[in-house]
Amino acid sequence: MRSAAFPLPTPRRALAALGAAALLLPLAACGDDSDERSGGGKTELTVLGAASLTDVFKAAGKAYEKEHPGTRVKFSFAGSQALAAQVEQGVPADVLATADTTTMRGVRSETGKPAVFARNRLVIATGEGNPKKVKSLEDLTDSSLKVVLAAPEVPVGRYGKQVLEAQKLKVEPVSQEPDVRAVLSKVELGEADAGLVYKTDAATVPGKVDAVDIPDRQNAIASYPAATLKSSGHREEAAEFVHWLSTPPAQKLLRKAGFQRP
Repeated sequence: MRSAAFPLPTPRRALAALGAAALLLPLAACGDDSDERSGGGKTELTVLGAASLTDVFKAAGKAYEKEHPGTRVKFSFAGSQALAAQVEQGVPADVLATADTTTMRGVRSETGKPAVFARNRLVIATGEGNPKKVKSLEDLTDSSLKVVLAAPEVPVGRYGKQVLEAQKLKVEPVSQEPDVRAVLSKVELGEADAGLVYKTDAATVPGKVDAVDIPDRQNAIASYPAATLKSSGHREEAAEFVHWLSTPPAQKLLRKAGFQRP
């Protein structure tokens, strides 16, 4: 067993607190003062979204605003556990979308009824051209390979732990990251040889990261639920956005990004 070349994972509460604190600035910075005072004649919805939804939700937001000219949508993205911490701390927001049902259940007293709108799968991310010739989950146990995983408090980290334990594989990561995009970044920058990420995240950096498929019998299915927040000042509009995620226009965007049907 080798010593970690990167920081050891932080405790669950500390990790969530750090992520929650990091979200306060982005939320406060969205929109200019005139928008906050007048709303520009529009309803403004704040959606807290799992990091793996970053690209597709930005596209979805534009499509939604085009279909609903009276509504403006802004987003704040982070690991699902950090978003849940924000909800528990009472951050002003209208919709929560997580990368697993477990995290959503943890804040069920703060939300309306969640609806799963997409699913995802894991892949092994490697550097472009797969220089270390990683072919399977078993290869990740090679002590000479620098593997990075998400922390087990994060949905993608929990899914990764699940698939590795199911195969009775022991992997010693050089670091455990706060969300899937941080794992992807480590691989993309060459700071790690391989990492477990969602298929959709690997697809966001073509030509920079290769994706090694994991057989269905060894893989995990990630379910993405969305729900309105009871503290929302726009409950009706928030419910409409949650419903819209399951409509054909939204599903078309999700399929294009590589997400699977709910």
